[in-house]
Amino acid sequence: GNTMKLVVIDGQSGRTGALLVERVRAAGLPLELLAVGTNAIATAAMMKAGAQRGATGENPVLVACRDADIIAGPIGILMADALMGEITPAMAVAVGQSRAQKVLLPVNSNCGKIVVGVRDLTLSQIMDEAVEVLRKLCGLSAQPL
Repeated sequence: GNTMKLVVIDGQSGRTGALLVERVRAAGLPLELLAVGTNAIATAAMMKAGAQRGATGENPVLVACRDADIIAGPIGILMADALMGEITPAMAVAVGQSRAQKVLLPVNSNCGKIVVGVRDLTLSQIMDEAVEVLRKLCGLSAQPL
């Protein structure tokens, strides 16, 4: 159908990705949810949180980025060697070159990157804002908070 495909990419424990998947499902957004973990633990966490499909590793990231409408994940997915080295250079390039709209979450800012101009939000507030952005990308009007 014309359901937009949201690819959530995460590594490490997959906590950020899982939380986003959970929130997107709870909001009932009309998105096809594909979870791609840079390791099996991250993928499993996102699947448990409600992603419809999941895959693990570099090649699935490259493949998913080709036809994603939206790519979401920690800001590190754009940076080679981020997430303790789990983001390979090829993954960072695939995300960057994808025609998908990227929704980047300013988490793990302590890993040698400082995003200037970003308010210090709790993970929960970051997720609230991410869901609002995704809601708009789905063409839905904003939800009163």
